[in-house]
Amino acid sequence: MLDAVVVGAGPNGLTAAVELARRGFSVAVFEAQGTVGGGARTEELTLPGFRHDPCSAAHPLAVNSPAFRALPLQRYGLEWLHPELPMAHPFPDGSAAVLARSVGETAASFGPRDAGAYRRLVEPFLPKWDVLARDFMSLPLTALPRDPVTLARFGLVGLPPSTLLTRRFRDEPARTLFAGLVAHVMAPLGGFATSAIGLVFALAAHARGWPVARGGSQAISDALAAYLRDLGGSVHTDYEVKRLDDLPPARAYVFDTSPTALARIAGFGNHYADYRYGPGVFKIDYALEGPVPWTAKEARVAGTVQIGANHAEISAALRAASREGRAPDKPFLITVQPSVVDPSRAPAGKQVFWAYGHVPHGWTGDLTDAVERQLERYAPGFRDRVLARATAGPPELAARNANYVGGDIASGAVSGLQVLLRPKPTLFPYRTPHPAVFICSSATPPGPGVHGMSGHNAAKAVWKRLRQT
Repeated sequence: MLDAVVVGAGPNGLTAAVELARRGFSVAVFEAQGTVGGGARTEELTLPGFRHDPCSAAHPLAVNSPAFRALPLQRYGLEWLHPELPMAHPFPDGSAAVLARSVGETAASFGPRDAGAYRRLVEPFLPKWDVLARDFMSLPLTALPRDPVTLARFGLVGLPPSTLLTRRFRDEPARTLFAGLVAHVMAPLGGFATSAIGLVFALAAHARGWPVARGGSQAISDALAAYLRDLGGSVHTDYEVKRLDDLPPARAYVFDTSPTALARIAGFGNHYADYRYGPGVFKIDYALEGPVPWTAKEARVAGTVQIGANHAEISAALRAASREGRAPDKPFLITVQPSVVDPSRAPAGKQVFWAYGHVPHGWTGDLTDAVERQLERYAPGFRDRVLARATAGPPELAARNANYVGGDIASGAVSGLQVLLRPKPTLFPYRTPHPAVFICSSATPPGPGVHGMSGHNAAKAVWKRLRQT
């Protein structure tokens, strides 16, 4: 009998398996798809030789993850590549605000009226970032805080809505860039703890950047799987689990799945019926004949580029997708251009690029024209550089990854108390109605992103159970 079986080979499932195997437990992972990776995969979606990341591509949370930093993933081929700028936010007039590694460079891009306010916001936390990140990403408490005073100070700033925090800024560049940071998790700007979301992304950039993985996000998942195998664990792909009886006998079962799938497989009935899913996304992967022709020079060297004319336009786009049930006319876009730093992603002289905008949950329309109209506002002539495109709306995303219910790549609405208390309002989020069954997906704290901390935290609950039985 195995000590633990993990269902789902996304970053959280693999991290949970690694953490258990490191402590001497026998572990096997079962994955429905043909490759490991979940939201961290790389595929040729358009043309031969163009390697795209179907979901996550830039990794501020991965490079700063306490879980990943404790593992020897570089020995297994993971290499981080840092663009000249982690992120740029261009404006229609050709100017741009930037999120740079340097606090000073970032503050200067906001203009003299907001530079000081930004410094006062981030500089108190940056020297203590590593401890703060560990404490914040372990909530609800899976370990005692190492620096409870800093964590409490961060909570005072971060728990209010981002609409309150951005009142510190007087001009649009800072307000707009920060609104875009919050929108990465598809959270309404006026929601609970959205200030914390924006702050975490900003601090992560200043601490270690927003890199891409050389060769694609698959490198993260492959490194985790290779390390797991060296620890004695096994990985089984093309293995769909429909019920617990499909799995070998084990002392514990750990699910890197949506709460919906877990309830169906484990027979938990309506236990997660109150869990809320958020809006979906419409994503386009591009094969380009050359660089994106951004008007703003800063965007040409940034790994990630946010697209939204101002704070109000971003807010309207989020509101349309999450509350009004319609696709926005001017979608807020998150775009990533790995080729600015990783030429291995495409044939010589060519580039890969992706963009996504928010749409209602389960939306079945086509956002391509609206996305490309937005891109043309900031990169005139963009369409002329497109060699091929691969589009994926909510149905296609859910088909690729069962955790993306209704196209929700955050695996659950990041709003209300569900920001922190997910998938149920409890201090023991990784436990389920069955004492031997656990959940470790992005539907558990600290939530969405490629960071492995949900798997890391869940593994703690699992090994405590295994040592008691």
